[in-house]
Amino acid sequence: MIGIDIVEIFRIEKMINRFGNKALKKFLSQKEINLAKKSATKAGFWAAKEAASKAIGTGIGKDCNFSDIKISKTKTGQPIIKYKKKIRKKFKIQNSSLSITHDGGFAIAVVVVTIYS
Repeated sequence: MIGIDIVEIFRIEKMINRFGNKALKKFLSQKEINLAKKSATKAGFWAAKEAASKAIGTGIGKDCNFSDIKISKTKTGQPIIKYKKKIRKKFKIQNSSLSITHDGGFAIAVVVVTIYS
């Protein structure tokens, strides 16, 4: 299953400027806030979580929310996406992969999820 999302970086910057750290805590954990120094990275994390929720067919909402999805990075900077155990179990997620890019004022993320039978 595949999910994709695109977000304007300025939209995320505007939200952060208006609501500060409260805005970040709506969609990022403290660990993710510490990891995402630049606005483009924060927007990329937003897009990644949206794409991850789309990959399992729900979108962000009752069945899967921002806190059910965690983003980290390898030592070389490769993004890693993980779902909470309850989500992995409910949607039979075997594996997930993430790619994020930023260009032209936009952040785009693609998530590929492998489901077990």
